Amino acid sequence: MGNTAAFFDIDGTLYRDSLMVEHFKKLIKYDIIDQKAWFEHARDTFMDWDKRQGNYDDYLLEVCDLYVESLIGLDKTCIDFTSDQVIKLKSDRVYKYTRSRIKWHLDQGHKVIFISGSPNFLVEKMAKKYSVTDFIGSNYVFENEVFNGTVIPMWDSSSKNTAIDNFIKKYDIDLSKSYAYGDTNGDINMLKRVGNPIAINPTKELLSQIYNDDTISECAQIIVERKDIIYSLEPNVNIFDI
Repeated sequence: MGNTAAFFDIDGTLYRDSLMVEHFKKLIKYDIIDQKAWFEHARDTFMDWDKRQGNYDDYLLEVCDLYVESLIGLDKTCIDFTSDQVIKLKSDRVYKYTRSRIKWHLDQGHKVIFISGSPNFLVEKMAKKYSVTDFIGSNYVFENEVFNGTVIPMWDSSSKNTAIDNFIKKYDIDLSKSYAYGDTNGDINMLKRVGNPIAINPTKELLSQIYNDDTISECAQIIVERKDIIYSLEPNVNIFDI
């Protein structure tokens, strides 16, 4: 019998926003990068999402492109300093449900693994704070301690699949009794591969995929946390006419 694992996405699943966006804001606050790029390119997409007229994934993808471009040429020491500030000031801004599940899995002796599209240098610090077994994030490549603009992503389903395959071999994991927690389309394959998939505050796109796939709709849990209330919803209820 293999080990039980719990795979957690971070942004929107544990953390109540995006670690990458928080880091972007810190870089702007400390005048390390020019805020003009944000206001000229990302503001409108953000406002559309904030008014519930746009897609959150579209907003994040646009911000990610700006973020990567803005980091090119920055020294790793500078990036580490601002990353430390993000974790120090923002890492407790998490969902109560997810935080409690991490503790429960660790208490059970399960392998707790973070798989996130956020930069690895942020994911590593978050993993250390929550004492998880292992982690992987998007790999930002540095040459001579300077970011060269190359990113090996971990925000798509294909990349997360490959990461899970590697963790299975590393920790002898039995997926049939394992858990996965996610909130967007990038997490769908991760959720489909385990015996206990949990969608936390899922996007409409993810919820639609779960609803239309019998292999996951029969076993998935849908968790919605708002204010200090946690709701558990049936995944087979059609809410897409709203």
